[in-house]
Amino acid sequence: MESTATVPTYAAYDSKIEGNIIFTRVDAAINWMRKNSLWPMPMGLACCAIELMATASSRFDISRFGMEVMRFSPRQADVMIVAGTVTYKMALAVKRVWDQMPEPKWCIAMGACASSGGMYRSYAVLQGIDNLIPVDVYISGCPPRPEALIEGLMKLQEKIELEHSTMDQKKTFIEENV
Repeated sequence: MESTATVPTYAAYDSKIEGNIIFTRVDAAINWMRKNSLWPMPMGLACCAIELMATASSRFDISRFGMEVMRFSPRQADVMIVAGTVTYKMALAVKRVWDQMPEPKWCIAMGACASSGGMYRSYAVLQGIDNLIPVDVYISGCPPRPEALIEGLMKLQEKIELEHSTMDQKKTFIEENV
């Protein structure tokens, strides 16, 4: 007579849950979400703005980075792209928009004028947007090509990936409550 008893098998590997479990750090997960969902706030002030607009076209396709939706409301944006000549008259408006953006926020200075005043050495032109707000990525050129802006956005993604987001929040919380 044959035995019909089943032998229990204990599998250490279950193919049904393969790929559904991820082990990571909280910082890594938060930074991954942040770097892949940047919403730019375009500050097109001069000729660099044309190249900024061209970056959103189908030829250069900024949407592959999840950044195709330009936000014209500072409360919905987290990356300000300053593209062009910043005059002292416009600087107050740029600063006001920067202050209205929620944290965390980043800034890209696009072109020679936004980075250093460009060819305009006059009393009316701010000699670099970094005199007004902190800049994370500088993009050189006059005006820089759309490929340069895409490379700058990729550099910003690399910078965001290396941030310590939970440590910064913990430090801010401690500073505010002490």
